[in-house]
Amino acid sequence: MQFQGISGRIWKMTKKSRPKIEVQLERETFKLKTSQGGGILSFEVWGYVQDGKTVVTRYNLAYINPLICQKDNGRVLGFDNAHDYHHRHYMGKVAPVEFESYEQTLEQFQKEWQEIIKGLKKVKK
Repeated sequence: MQFQGISGRIWKMTKKSRPKIEVQLERETFKLKTSQGGGILSFEVWGYVQDGKTVVTRYNLAYINPLICQKDNGRVLGFDNAHDYHHRHYMGKVAPVEFESYEQTLEQFQKEWQEIIKGLKKVKK
């Protein structure tokens, strides 16, 4: 069996080669208490499961706090792969980043936002 996709590409349907259906895997928002630095942590992840393994196709990780940064809709720190490349947002500036894996990017994001919070706590003392 065959079908034509939106792009005009012809897909042959077999048990092994079905088009992957991207779904939202995660969408969570956490409001941080003032004692935790304030602001919002946002996680949005899309992908699909193939052969029991999750494949991440798109992601958007953000630490938003307009009291720290008024640029970029209050995004202090963020990592995403919108606009066809992996990049990092920091205090209104955007720069490309090397991509190893989503898991590594998530780990880097968590490390960096926690360092930002630690820095805020030191300034307040």
